[in-house]
Amino acid sequence: MSLTIQEVKEKHEARILKIEGVISVGIGLREDKTPAIIVGLNQDKQGLVRRIPLVLDGYPVEIQIIGSIKAQ
Repeated sequence: MSLTIQEVKEKHEARILKIEGVISVGIGLREDKTPAIIVGLNQDKQGLVRRIPLVLDGYPVEIQIIGSIKAQ
C-alpha cells in the first residue's frame, strides 16, 4: 500500500527540517497542478539545494527560496 502525500510529509519532515537553511516543509501544487512536497529555504546557499531530495516516496519535491520567517 502506498503512502499518501500527507503521510510522506510527516515521515520525512523532521529529518528535512534538520538541514541547516530549511525553514519549512509543506504540501502544495506544482505548475502542472500535481501535488508535491514543498521545501522552503531561507536562502539559495551554495550546496543547500543539492542536499534536498528531488523525490520522496514517489512524490516530487519542489524547492522554494522564501527568506526568513519572523513571528509578529
